[in-house]
Amino acid sequence: AGEVIDADVCVIGSGAGGSVVAAELARAGKRVVILERARPRFEEAFDSRELAGYAALFVDRGIGATADRAIALLAGSAVGGGTVVNWNTSLRISPAVADEWRGAYAPSMNRVRTGELPWTNLDVLHRMALDHLLEKFGIATLSEDDKIWFNLTWHRLKPWPDSVPGLTRIKKKYIIATLSNGTVRLLTDMAKYCGLPWDTVLGSDVVQHYKPDAEMYQSAIHFLGNDDPGSVMMVAAHNNDLVSAAKHGMKTAFISRPYEHGAKQSRDFKAEHDFTYVAKDFEDLATQLGT
Repeated sequence: AGEVIDADVCVIGSGAGGSVVAAELARAGKRVVILERARPRFEEAFDSRELAGYAALFVDRGIGATADRAIALLAGSAVGGGTVVNWNTSLRISPAVADEWRGAYAPSMNRVRTGELPWTNLDVLHRMALDHLLEKFGIATLSEDDKIWFNLTWHRLKPWPDSVPGLTRIKKKYIIATLSNGTVRLLTDMAKYCGLPWDTVLGSDVVQHYKPDAEMYQSAIHFLGNDDPGSVMMVAAHNNDLVSAAKHGMKTAFISRPYEHGAKQSRDFKAEHDFTYVAKDFEDLATQLGT
């Protein structure tokens, strides 16, 4: 405080763009100051823990996105900006591959549900689908480490803007938990990555079944409702999930996510059944629940 720096040019940001501009201006004889909001990170600070790395090296812990959640905004936050972070964070699978990978989600689980495959957890199913698509699209440049990193993308999904604040409000009065086709580890990683405030997580590997198998809904009723289905409410953005839950006596709440699948979304634009609650988002649901 109180220090005055006399310069010809002030460059905002020390990333690949800012640092190069600053260097060229300096070579041209200008007195240059680089303004960087982040702290420098030295080698001893890197401990190979991915979640800690996101918190230390990225803006908004790496979970920034546009307001409609359509585009992830991944920006380095360190001296050196984006030149400091793991180069893998710049990798992007083409939209065609990404769409087909997401499209393989339900069919791959159905292979397990019908007995075509023995019990296989979702991480393995995702990797099987990824390997198939890389071969189909002729993508042969990824190392095994790259493939592992891509497959763990499902552990790093970004929340909708209302999810954390809305769930935090609901948590003040109710136990909140997942009931997901993901594994317990996937759900735990995701919660730590983006701050989802679950009290506990229930995944498909607990009962080795996928929704809409009865065992999934019954597990929530047993573990969280003390076998009273009416004391448990399933919250989802998918009508068929809630219909299945209601068949087992659970209360239901529909959350509207009309842009979940972007322009290709073809269903679940609105509640299509008489659910216990219908809300525009988790904040709205929290209000309806009196929290």
